[in-house]
Amino acid sequence: MSESVSVTAPLWRWTAKNGVSWFFVTIEGEAGESLSATEAMWRLELGGKRGFRSLKVEACIGETVWQTSCFPRDEGGWMLPVKAPVRKTEKLAEGDPVAVTLRPV
Repeated sequence: MSESVSVTAPLWRWTAKNGVSWFFVTIEGEAGESLSATEAMWRLELGGKRGFRSLKVEACIGETVWQTSCFPRDEGGWMLPVKAPVRKTEKLAEGDPVAVTLRPV
């Protein structure tokens, strides 16, 4: 898959035992399946896998574009981490619906 996928999903928080929080958008449905197929194809072509089976992507939320990695969820789908600078620039808070476009790189 070299095409992009787009979804709108809520921003959610995961807090570690030490109190540090991370924010994510879950990529599910057809978009998640497309990312899974891309990761599997690249793993077969390259003969290995990246840490945590992650997938490098270019992400776009609003006017903010950055490169990061998505991570597969045990329950299916993928998690896109959304760092503080992106949340601040795009004025995002926990629970807000986030329209995101991802393109594997």
